[in-house]
Amino acid sequence: MKKILAASALALALWPSHALADFTLHILHINDLHSRIESISRFDGTCGADDEAEGKCFGGVARLKSAIEAKRAELAGQNVILLDAGDQFQGSLMYTTYKGKAAAEFMEAMDFDVMAVGNHEFDDGPEALSEFIDRVSFPLVSSNLDVSQSNALAGKLSDHVILDVGGEKIGIISALATDTTETSSPGPNVIFQDEVAALTAKVAELSEAGVSKIVALNHVGIVKDMQIANAVSGVDVVVGGHSHTLLSNSAEGAFGPYPLMVGSVPVVQAYAYSKYLGHLTVTFDDAGNVVSATGEPFLIDANTPKDAEIAARVEELVAPVEEIKNRVVASAPAAIDGERGQCRLVECAMGNLIAEAMLDRVADQGIQIAIQNGGGIRASIDAGDVTMGEIYTVLPFQNTLATFFVSGQTIIDALENGVSQTEEVKGRFPQVAGLEFTWDPSVAPLQGRVVEVLVDGVPIDPAAEYGVVSNNYVRGGGDGYGMFVDAQNAYDFGPDLAEVLAEYMAAGNTAPQLTGRIKQK
Repeated sequence: MKKILAASALALALWPSHALADFTLHILHINDLHSRIESISRFDGTCGADDEAEGKCFGGVARLKSAIEAKRAELAGQNVILLDAGDQFQGSLMYTTYKGKAAAEFMEAMDFDVMAVGNHEFDDGPEALSEFIDRVSFPLVSSNLDVSQSNALAGKLSDHVILDVGGEKIGIISALATDTTETSSPGPNVIFQDEVAALTAKVAELSEAGVSKIVALNHVGIVKDMQIANAVSGVDVVVGGHSHTLLSNSAEGAFGPYPLMVGSVPVVQAYAYSKYLGHLTVTFDDAGNVVSATGEPFLIDANTPKDAEIAARVEELVAPVEEIKNRVVASAPAAIDGERGQCRLVECAMGNLIAEAMLDRVADQGIQIAIQNGGGIRASIDAGDVTMGEIYTVLPFQNTLATFFVSGQTIIDALENGVSQTEEVKGRFPQVAGLEFTWDPSVAPLQGRVVEVLVDGVPIDPAAEYGVVSNNYVRGGGDGYGMFVDAQNAYDFGPDLAEVLAEYMAAGNTAPQLTGRIKQK
């Protein structure tokens, strides 16, 4: 049995501690579902009917519901909580159509205990997040956000949550990546505090009030999660999201073991898109110290049955967008790689295709260069028929083409920004067309990693003016591209980027090649 307890320091201080022996807690968790309401293909896009019939699909909320209920049945009578590390919003036509309403409905059906705020929960501003909070019965938490000045969020967001689980107090705190101001749209009235400093202060407050078991439910990425586990004394467990990291003891290609131990602190994450349900078993001694931590993410594949009621509701919601989704726009002779780990680190086929489509659309406007942020590319496309639904899964953000003119030096600065956070696999990595560049990862970030830039085979002239096409998010300073905000002759209201890609592919451009336009020294 669990319940949410009052969170005032005074009330906590008055609660006696009843811990007399080891206490075992089962943490079920997901992260970065990104509106994958329907089941997904092996490329993380919406799974087609044929693949569904052949048992080739993964995840989706109907299977996720079944997986959660099966775990709860298996663990009946034990101490179980269900957590979401953020980013329910954005990523498919289901979000484009229903915004946060569908996510709220299905999360309620699964009976989540706590959700962290992810950066994409701000994609439609604080108001959309506020509406989502109004639709759910569980608390949303973020310990490093000050929303007191936000008319939409003041009083609605928790800076910590206390769960009563089996008579024990479990503290849930959370950090949201401070670069959310660059990666989403929280607006000026949501104030971000340093993640480590905010969590340290919150741990001290909870510890003083007698809470000895504290989970950091973060949305900061695996690198920062490990830093937090090392730096914030008193955090017992870190459950993370944001970097879509697969931790596993058996899955091929996993980033590391599950849990990933940082000292005595287990750190877990469960990939993304509803493909896995994480299950961490943690045992605490009577002083609240972790004495063991074991587990493994559960793969939600075709062997997991769909919950019938949820599946029926999904079909009902899908119906209005089915015609758009199923419209075939092209045929790809081979799979087109848009994987996160590629497009945020190196030249990738999907990045080339999108950048070339952008440049092709505006080449008659004096535009020479295209720059697309790798974080805006959200899936691959399989070989065969390409539907509009797949394209919207690749490019779900409804960005528009933006054209503008800047100096060669500004372009160099933009590329320097683009390769400045590759160690953390950040979305600012630039996929390009119309230029080539070489960068040196051994150089410190923003200290001259970009060592050569060529435009049409000629070294870029820092003093010359160049025409650039990107998307309105990047042109507006997103992902650290603030150097474009004051560009000349800027126009941010071109056609939807997904539509541009669809038309380009419909014209027969379906086999992008890796050309060596992005090189490492």
